[in-house]
Amino acid sequence: MPDVKILVVYYSMTGNVAALAEAIAEGARTEGAEIRVRQVTELMPEEVINKRPALVKVKEKYRHIPIATNEDLEWADGVAFGSPTRYGNMTAQLKEFIDQTGKLWMSGSLTGKLASVFTSTSTQHGGQESTLISMMIPLFHLGFIIQGFPYAEQLQMGMEAIHGGSPYGVSSISGPTAERSPQKQDLEMAAALGKRLVQTARKLRRPVEQAEAA
Repeated sequence: MPDVKILVVYYSMTGNVAALAEAIAEGARTEGAEIRVRQVTELMPEEVINKRPALVKVKEKYRHIPIATNEDLEWADGVAFGSPTRYGNMTAQLKEFIDQTGKLWMSGSLTGKLASVFTSTSTQHGGQESTLISMMIPLFHLGFIIQGFPYAEQLQMGMEAIHGGSPYGVSSISGPTAERSPQKQDLEMAAALGKRLVQTARKLRRPVEQAEAA
């Protein structure tokens, strides 16, 4: 029976953030966690999406992923939040989802839960770090304990190829047309983040379980 529950919730327009989400989920699964993968509600008008065949293809590919709810957040011990960058910040789609957590904020339901963040940008200097850091701000308000991606994960320090990754979270570089999928190194880092989420969430749960048993 899994002792840790991990939610991976994201917005992905071109599929690159979705690929990172799947790798995070798989990494968490290898650590024995129960997993939920959820996407947030799309805000782009359907007529806009239908004019771009590449977007239609992505939407069809991930149509089976359920839409995230507040119940998913309450269910989880740890959450990985993912979004592409929009001018150095998260997308409106993910922000709207977070903005709908007012009741959880008021009740303190998310206080003490673990969270990490991940992103994808078009260029190497397209706002990865500012996006990741700005994603953390509302999570602090909600009471989450934020876990970064430490340099102990030395894959992020390699210079042999273009890749994402920073102490703030996992990331990838998709290119100007978003056709560059997360590379092997990016996906390995994403899986490592998923494993760390489970390991840390497990440590956080232990004192709570001991107190309840006392």
